[in-house]
Amino acid sequence: MERGSRKHILDWVAHPDFAGQLSELLRPTEATVQANDLWMPKGHDKPEEARLDRWDLQVLSTANRRDLRDWWLVHKRGANTPNWDLASTCTVQGTRGIALVEAKAHTQELKTEGKYLAPNASKNSRENHDRIGQAIAQASRALEKVVPGVSLSRDKRYQLANRIAWSWKVASLGLPVVLVYLGFLGDTDMSDVGDPFRDDEHWRRVMGEHMSGVVPEGFPERWIDCGAAPMCMVVRSRPARFP
Repeated sequence: MERGSRKHILDWVAHPDFAGQLSELLRPTEATVQANDLWMPKGHDKPEEARLDRWDLQVLSTANRRDLRDWWLVHKRGANTPNWDLASTCTVQGTRGIALVEAKAHTQELKTEGKYLAPNASKNSRENHDRIGQAIAQASRALEKVVPGVSLSRDKRYQLANRIAWSWKVASLGLPVVLVYLGFLGDTDMSDVGDPFRDDEHWRRVMGEHMSGVVPEGFPERWIDCGAAPMCMVVRSRPARFP
């Protein structure tokens, strides 16, 4: 049985007004989602999460998806690229774009560790580990030139670093990206695992502490030039339970 943010995402995407509700969360960015946009997952009956190098959004070309895989991995067989809690096409100022959502329902879902590599990892795994570190470092350098203070690393807060790095990379390929860190509020069913987010202020405070040392205070809520297209990271919340 699904619990936490995973359950809330699956409930939400099946809502008849999901597109409108996601648009409302994105509204200050001027990104919009329509009923004919594409998103993954689709609901409890279609729970598969998106992997951007595999999911044909009718936006990412075959070449783009290959570029993403090559940027992240040396050896593709048996290796994974990040799964997204929610990915949806959108429109950004008349241009086709993508909204990428990382959802949390309690404090323990905000992972602080670096990327794990087993002591007995294979040569292929070690080379992929190194490539991922290089990819994140490349994104960090590019973003730091635009927003001083960005410090992404494979070895600290890896989950946050890879989300930002992937958003940068997709935007650098020409697709505007809105990266949404979404806190589901009031999920007391998860109290046995971690502290639920009480309200928007609590979520933003916890998320601000989580971002500290990785991105500067002025990084979210602004469009950042990534070359071919921009990205914007936003922090949003919504109730865990809704009609």
